[in-house]
Amino acid sequence: MDGLGGLLVFDGDCGFCTTSVRVLSRWVDRRHRYDVRPWQQLDLGRYGLTEADCIEAAQFVREDGTVVAGHRAVAEGLLRGAPGWRPVGHLLLAPGLSFLAARAYAWVADHRYALPGGTPACVPGQATPSQ
Repeated sequence: MDGLGGLLVFDGDCGFCTTSVRVLSRWVDRRHRYDVRPWQQLDLGRYGLTEADCIEAAQFVREDGTVVAGHRAVAEGLLRGAPGWRPVGHLLLAPGLSFLAARAYAWVADHRYALPGGTPACVPGQATPSQ
């Protein structure tokens, strides 16, 4: 992670995920406070991740090596981003709201193929781990 504030890992084969990360980087983390990489470009074992983990959900590797996934990964990115976005990260983790954020993330992940930027790699069951 080269001294950055963590690493956000996403599915680089998914157009929706790639577009979402591009927007996140432009609006939330313009100063590049943490690294953002597609899992296809990483040695996943170095971070304790598997391809299946990364196909299932976004992952955030904290500076101490702990990993969170899904809506918690998004929240970590928001918490480390521009100050104006940090409250949104806290809301995603707040009791009660965290449950709703998890459900919303799961719905988006399950339907990302139908959302703007979706590609065949986004279709549930279509994404295959690299050989």
